[in-house]
Amino acid sequence: MIDHLSGELASAADRWVVIDIGGIGYRVQVTEPTLRDLLDAGGRVMVHTHMVVRDDNIQLYGFSRPRERELFTILIGVTGIGPQTAMNILSRISFEDFAIAIVTDDEKTLTRIPGIGPKSAKRLILELKDAMKKCAATLPDGKDRALVCDTVSALVSLGFSEREAGEAVDAALPSLPDPTVQDLIRASLTRLREQV
Repeated sequence: MIDHLSGELASAADRWVVIDIGGIGYRVQVTEPTLRDLLDAGGRVMVHTHMVVRDDNIQLYGFSRPRERELFTILIGVTGIGPQTAMNILSRISFEDFAIAIVTDDEKTLTRIPGIGPKSAKRLILELKDAMKKCAATLPDGKDRALVCDTVSALVSLGFSEREAGEAVDAALPSLPDPTVQDLIRASLTRLREQV
């Protein structure tokens, strides 16, 4: 498997780039946010990749950050969600909004993404919630266990480890006076992005 590519940005178009490495151009499908990042960087770039091999095709999918690739891998594990649909999801919704939609069973937000109907939205919520691990860590006194557990589970479903998620939630919680799950997810993701 090709883990990442690092080379010169040779060309780009809607949802794909060509990265020149030693005279060989690798065409990589990318999300809209990754495309913007690569165009802003210009010159020498690096993408974290996931390779999909089919009988008639080999395709590379590229992401600016390892976390995006991890979420892509989780998404294509959901029944009925293929690589193109996963790329579309990652292009249309932020980590924060996706996590909140899954945790709060918000089908409406998910169905606003082109290609995701009510059945797919229900399947995403059902399968990602089942895949979330339960919080194992004991919480500091007075903290709402359900709030922290839901937030950690959402972050784990996005590809973070339980340790990373727990540490980010613990760091974010004191700064929020009366947080909702959505508030805590946003604050925790901000802290996790600062560490990347």
